[in-house]
Amino acid sequence: MDINRDLWELSHVVFSYPAIDNHAHAFLREEYRDSVPFEGLITEASGEKALQDATYTFACFRATTQLAKLYGLSPDADWEAVKQHRRQLPYEALCRMCMEPTRIQLILIDDGLGGGEKMYPYGWHDQFTPSKTKRIVRIEALAEDLLKREIAQHIQMSALSPSNIIHSFVPSLEAALRAAAADNEVVGFKSIACYRTGLDVAVMSSLDSDVPLEQLLTRLSLIYMSSGTLRLQDKKFNDYVVNLAMRIAGEAGKPVQFHTGLGDNDITLTLSSPAHMQPLIKAYPNTKIVLLHSSYPYTKEAGYLTAVYENVYLDFGEVFPFLNPEGQRQVLRQVLELAPTNKIMWSTDGHYWPESYYLGTLQARQALYEVLESSVRKLELTLPQAIGIVKRAFFENANRVYNLGLEPYAT
Repeated sequence: MDINRDLWELSHVVFSYPAIDNHAHAFLREEYRDSVPFEGLITEASGEKALQDATYTFACFRATTQLAKLYGLSPDADWEAVKQHRRQLPYEALCRMCMEPTRIQLILIDDGLGGGEKMYPYGWHDQFTPSKTKRIVRIEALAEDLLKREIAQHIQMSALSPSNIIHSFVPSLEAALRAAAADNEVVGFKSIACYRTGLDVAVMSSLDSDVPLEQLLTRLSLIYMSSGTLRLQDKKFNDYVVNLAMRIAGEAGKPVQFHTGLGDNDITLTLSSPAHMQPLIKAYPNTKIVLLHSSYPYTKEAGYLTAVYENVYLDFGEVFPFLNPEGQRQVLRQVLELAPTNKIMWSTDGHYWPESYYLGTLQARQALYEVLESSVRKLELTLPQAIGIVKRAFFENANRVYNLGLEPYAT
């Protein structure tokens, strides 16, 4: 065995094999390219002081170095120099500069992220990938849009009744979910229950009107009438929405992604562990569940669920670029501790800025190579085994789970 030749071959596959980005969001439109603080690239924190603090993290230092190299700046360029330079670049050139090195073949875009009017539609991203972008439908955003419509219609008819709203909303939601499940452009669903009421989703089959629910709808209606906004954050209501989506997705053979773990300060951290999801996982054995964001810092728990439930899959994303290199390697080691390698998938969680796709890909490939290279050197893995892990994690698993029917784009 020639270890150097083997490692060269492994490196070639890791850094060049086409990838399916199984969870991402849209780019900001050119006219809004600077409308969101660029520090969001390297942190989930919010608020002026927290964003300033984020520029002193390892994630920022590393991103600064890597982006300076991408932009052709001096190795000594600092974060402010990087930000200033990107503002001067033509936007299309910036997007292509970031996307071409990634070797992403297809992106699955959750287009329900806030600020939709500032972001490009999912199909716009086709220009950067060999295969056409597909949609992931965000369950809670769909439910909120429908509820707004129901409230507006009842106001128009001067018949604002909470019980009537419920009776019309439930079939409307079911119809909308079934329409999405039947849409060839939609390859899955996503829930942000983690952000709203936590991952301890109760198993339920119906949404019966009662006094607390009617009070909730009265309150939501008044808020919507006065501000035009509406946010679903009631456990009973949200749990029902998730259950209905789980049932319909399972019938259609389409996965449901769940935000787990790492997120901004809107989550309750103790309720963001996927361990809370065991009752839901058991209740819908025919529904494929994808645990997003490596479930960090609950990666071990996610690996366990992936190993023991046949309908659970694990995404290792978002930790690139938020964690330092050793943290990223440790997450990947935890993913590989227990989870079957035919059930793990990669994503950038790219959003707003093309650089998020670039860093999310570059750092993920680097971390995976370093973890596998160490195991090959120690004779824990053969070269074919290591290469198999790479191809499954970056392409084959997502291709199968989301029923994409793709062939790897020629390298």
